[in-house]
Amino acid sequence: MSPVDIAQALKIQRLKSLQKKVITTAILGGVRPVSITVTEKAADEVRRVWQDQKFDESMFLRIGIAAGGCSGFSYSLKPDNQFDDTSDSKIDCHGVSVVVDKKSALYLEGTTLDWHDGLDRRGFTFDNPNVVKSCGCGSSFQA
Repeated sequence: MSPVDIAQALKIQRLKSLQKKVITTAILGGVRPVSITVTEKAADEVRRVWQDQKFDESMFLRIGIAAGGCSGFSYSLKPDNQFDDTSDSKIDCHGVSVVVDKKSALYLEGTTLDWHDGLDRRGFTFDNPNVVKSCGCGSSFQA
């Protein structure tokens, strides 16, 4: 089996696991905990932006997905203070409150949000194990 075949088999296995979680969530109802990781560097950058913008402590980081982009979906990061108990999950990562809606959580399961600050690029990056294809610029994906 070639490395490409192995990678494809792992992606299929992850998608099957994700489908089982989606079905279980639909059967049980409600909002299950989000499995997203925000690195310490990303959390530091969020706190820096919050301070620069003078946001109050009720603000949290909403991570989501939206239809669009070259490959089907694009990531969304925005400050928010509206939380819905029936459709949102909230977690704390390195002192930053992170909220994800139910629909986005399905596509973001296992994702890591990081902050990259180097000569080659600067900004937030997503490492999403559910991505099966992404565009050349890396700003949109297909799951």
